[in-house]
Amino acid sequence: MLGIGGLLCLLIIWWLGIHLFGDPKGLSARFSPQATLASLWTLLGSAELYGHVWVSLKRILVGLLLALLIGVPLGLLIGSSRNLEAATTPAFQFLRMISPLSWMPVVVMLMGVGDQPIYFLLTFAAVWPILLNTVAGVKQLDPRWLQLSRSLSASRRETLIKVIMPGVLGHVLTGVRLSIGILWIVLVPCEMLGVSAGLGYFILDTRDRLAYSELMAMVLLIGVLGFMLDALARGLHRRWVH
Repeated sequence: MLGIGGLLCLLIIWWLGIHLFGDPKGLSARFSPQATLASLWTLLGSAELYGHVWVSLKRILVGLLLALLIGVPLGLLIGSSRNLEAATTPAFQFLRMISPLSWMPVVVMLMGVGDQPIYFLLTFAAVWPILLNTVAGVKQLDPRWLQLSRSLSASRRETLIKVIMPGVLGHVLTGVRLSIGILWIVLVPCEMLGVSAGLGYFILDTRDRLAYSELMAMVLLIGVLGFMLDALARGLHRRWVH
């Protein structure tokens, strides 16, 4: 109930902002909660919207899977070697601080427009939380678990599957949740790279058509979808931890 109350307060602040700082009878009225919700209801009855949503979710999924395929094995390797961690940490921290969006002109020139540059940018944005959390998970493993596996003559593969992976999975899921938040922020500007589908493209389309209430509806929908993805990641993490 407190969460619902907070959302209602946010809606009231939105309504007050339109009425206090804009002209309710002018252009500002197109950005009001009433106009936005009405446009959202109309869009939800359109098959075109679900096509854009599916394209965006597919890009998020591909970017996240690529980040997992890169970040988890690399994190396991770095976390198990102090020398490798010392050698790679400065380079990784340097790359992590570069905004993924700053690579947009470079990847467009190298890869052209389409899905490939978007996948690269999303993977670059998502890999760091997964990588660093995996490293932290390996370093926090109980040494007695590894000692027990050695005493039972477990192979490296068995130790990895039975001891290390279950031990770091909670940290990996934390990294996944952080990555989803970053991916959802980076996705919309990435989908303005000359593609013809996706939520970012649809926002540009509503702007060009001067359909401002639909634009606000898309902003609201992006927030709702992002909230649902984060809730899913939180649920998976909570289920594993407990």
